[in-house]
Formats: sequence, structure tokens, C-alpha cells
Amino acid sequence: MMLTGDHVPSGATSEDCTGYSGYDDIAKGAGVTVYDSAGKVVATGALGTGKPDSGACVFVAEVPGVPEGSRFYQVEVSHRGKVTVSAAEAKGGKFAASLG
Repeated sequence: MMLTGDHVPSGATSEDCTGYSGYDDIAKGAGVTVYDSAGKVVATGALGTGKPDSGACVFVAEVPGVPEGSRFYQVEVSHRGKVTVSAAEAKGGKFAASLG
């Protein structure tokens, strides 16, 4: 998960790289929800610590226990809308999204 633009504080360190200016919810511990292809919640997790990267904050989405068997999955960080990933991408940990 990458947060970019004016929503990232300048001079952020790995300890304080979080969103602001309307994106305060994008921070370590923000909820991550995984839905199966039927729209059922199948796992929940959270964002890890934000790390600065070229003017952006990059977060790892940690969601243990996602069951296999769905044709695709949808992932939602906080309340920011769902991003669809294929079953192969999900299994390989290839979820990627950006805001900003």
C-alpha cells in the first residue's frame, strides 16, 4: 500500500510515516479486510509500519489466514474502497494499491 502526494508528511522517518490531511486513517494498524468472490469477509489484518520511499509512505498489508478457493479476492484498506486481485496474485502476496 503506497500513500503519495500532499498526504505524506515531509521528513517522515520509519517511525512516523503516516498519512495526514484527510488521510490520517492510513497508518500502522489501519484495518485491512479481505473479501472472497461472493463478497464475504474471509480475513482481516492491518497495515504495518509506514516506511518513507521517495516522498511516499509504503505500508505492508499483513493479513494472515486468507483461505484458498476463491476465483478472486477484494482487499479494502480502512474505508478506502475495494481493490480486486486474482487468486494467483493473492496467493503470491501481490496485492498493491496506492492513494494520493
